[in-house]
Formats: sequence, C-alpha cells, structure tokens
Amino acid sequence: MRRFSAVVLLAATLGALPVLTAVPARAAHAHCTATACHFDVPPGTYDVKVLLGGETASSTSVTAETRRALLPETAVEAGERVARSFTVNVRTPEGEPTGADGTPGLDLHLGGSAPALADIVVTPARHARQILLVGDSTVCDQPGDPYSGWGQQLPQYLRKGLSVANYADSGESTVSYLADSRLWATVQPQIRRGDLVLIQLAHNDKTTDGATYRANLETLVAGVRAKGGKPVLVTPIVRRWFNADGTLNNDTALLVNGLGVDHPAVIRSVAAAHDVPLIDLTARTKALVESLGVEASKALYLYNEKRDNTHTSVPGATTYASLVRDELVARHLVPERLLRVG
Repeated sequence: MRRFSAVVLLAATLGALPVLTAVPARAAHAHCTATACHFDVPPGTYDVKVLLGGETASSTSVTAETRRALLPETAVEAGERVARSFTVNVRTPEGEPTGADGTPGLDLHLGGSAPALADIVVTPARHARQILLVGDSTVCDQPGDPYSGWGQQLPQYLRKGLSVANYADSGESTVSYLADSRLWATVQPQIRRGDLVLIQLAHNDKTTDGATYRANLETLVAGVRAKGGKPVLVTPIVRRWFNADGTLNNDTALLVNGLGVDHPAVIRSVAAAHDVPLIDLTARTKALVESLGVEASKALYLYNEKRDNTHTSVPGATTYASLVRDELVARHLVPERLLRVG
C-alpha cells in the first residue's frame, strides 16, 4: 500500500464561490470539476472535511462512489461557511460485491439545490470504526436510479470516525451469500475487533427450509464473533402488499416463504438464543407502511415507477436508513456523538 508522509493527504481549494467551478486542485492526485472531485487513493478508509458555502445562499449534499449518500443537503446563508466531516469507505468493487469494479480512487459528487463548496480535504482515517453490511438488494448500493437500498443511505447519518462498508448484494439469500467467494469469504477478513456487522438476509430465501435458514444465520453470527466483531441481526423490511382491511399481508408482505418459514420469527429466535442485538426492521417498517396507508406508502417503494412493492426509492431507503440509525442509538450500539440524529 502507498505510504503517506503528510497528515493531509490531498486537498482541493475551490474558492468562495456560490457554485463549484472547475478550479485545479492543489494536489497532483486530486481533480475537481463543477459537480465532482476525484482523489487518486488506494482502497481504504478516509476522513473527508468539506467547507460549504459561497457569496450567495447555498444548499449542498455529497454522495460518493456508487450513489452512496454521505452528507444530507445542508443549507448555508450567503457569505457564511459551514464545515462538515465524514468518513468514507473506498473499495473495489465500489458498489455491489458482484458488480462492476467502478473507477479507482475516491469520487465525491456534489448535489443539492444550490451546491457551493469552498474547500475539501481528504486524509487517511487512523482510528475509524466501521459498520459492515451483509444483505440483499433492499440494503445494497444500487447502481442506478430510481433504486436505492437503505444501506446506501445510511452513511449520511454518520459523523467522522464511523464508516459504512456495504457488502450487501442483489439477489442473495443466506445460502448464496455463504457460498459465493466474493461475498462472505471476502467480508469476514475485513472485520476488525469492535466492528458492527449488520445482517439482513431473507427476501431471497424463498426455498430455504427453516433448519437451514437458522443454521446459516448462526454461521454468520459465529463468523463475525470469530473475528472479534459484533453481529447485529436485522429483520427484513416489509413488502408493500396490503389486505383489504389496510393491514399488510401476513405471508408476502411479512416475509413468510412458500415452505411456511417465518423469516423474521427465525431471526428473532436466533438473536434471543445467541444473545445477538436485534434491529426489528420488519416491525418498524410494518408500522410505518400501515400508518401511511395504501396510497401514501407508494412513495417509499418503486410502485409508481416500476410497480415494485419490494425495492425502495431514494426517499424510502432514506427513511428506512433513519430507522436503522434510531435503533443503533436506542440499543447503544453506536455512541450518539458519531451519529447525525437531527
């Protein structure tokens, strides 16, 4: 791995401009255009500090790599400057583990209604904790609009010192995730002592019998603990399938497969039996979807775009990521100082 002789690895000075313009970066291995900055760094974990604002009022968000949300839209008054920091995971492939490699290095993208970036600095993260995600298409870094997994939106709720390494992958069950060398065999060596590993696999276990499903979850839990990590079991987000009375369907919506395996119930049972923290996202998303009702809940999913009642939109994924954030706080899994709660 490349050695770095200075504390500040790369920095790009962009000036006090209301909208980012293509100003050459100070460092040879950094380049910024009107809407993005690229840093030539190897895979690893990096701290990023941005200075937002310009001569006119601005509103800026930051995403990275494969559409990962790192900073929610932040408004700054005219003539003011606001500093924000976050920690980002850089890896290959940069999105789904079985997907395309993406571009080398770190790519940061500017969004918002009126983006303005005065300065940006990227440094190697020395003592960052990480949250690794094991999951399916409802969690993963989806490559294309309008899709988004909740894991793709989770980083925007984290502050500097805590990163998300999203190893969720579309179409995976507990069976396939354990079998594919690009998945669990790649994830497990990345786990460091004290890391959280959030596991949400159920949507694609349609033909997995109950005993196998339970054993697979137990294998994942044991594998995390063998590396000194802390497993967290997450029950799956609900599918948006309503009964006539406005409640969610007990089978399709609540993840009971064709063999009669109640996935959320098995996950809860494994968590209780092995003293594993549980985020009951099934219960949380069920309550939210039913409270919104048939029409309003469409916006959480891709019903309007794709007639899809399983995969979430960006607003839906962002909302579900906030539920995960709330559970991380409530269960004392992450110090509140490392989370953006407001």
